[in-house]
Amino acid sequence: MFKKEDRREQRQKRHLRVRKKVSGTAERPRFAVYRSEKNIYAQIIDDVKGVTLVSASSLDKDFDGLGSNKEAAKKVGQLIAKKALDKGITEVVFDRGGFIYHGRIQELAEGAREAGLQF
Repeated sequence: MFKKEDRREQRQKRHLRVRKKVSGTAERPRFAVYRSEKNIYAQIIDDVKGVTLVSASSLDKDFDGLGSNKEAAKKVGQLIAKKALDKGITEVVFDRGGFIYHGRIQELAEGAREAGLQF
């Protein structure tokens, strides 16, 4: 019998494979991204302390519009970059979370870069 591959499980395997190598420090925290069907989420994490320094998503109160398109992803990227710069974070390590660097993930990254984050 043919067994269909589980996309979610494959993404988690890719994510764990990347996380073996990518880790955030206080000087250069990890910029983690998660994309669901309806929303997009981003966090800046210090893995040494195990603390989330900054977070933003399309569910925030100050966010308007849909969370499931490229424009929303770009806005979330700009929002998290603004919050990070306010806290003095300028350089991060990008963690795409096992997702393909395409579409909403790419727009979020470009929005953060335009707003001043370096990675």
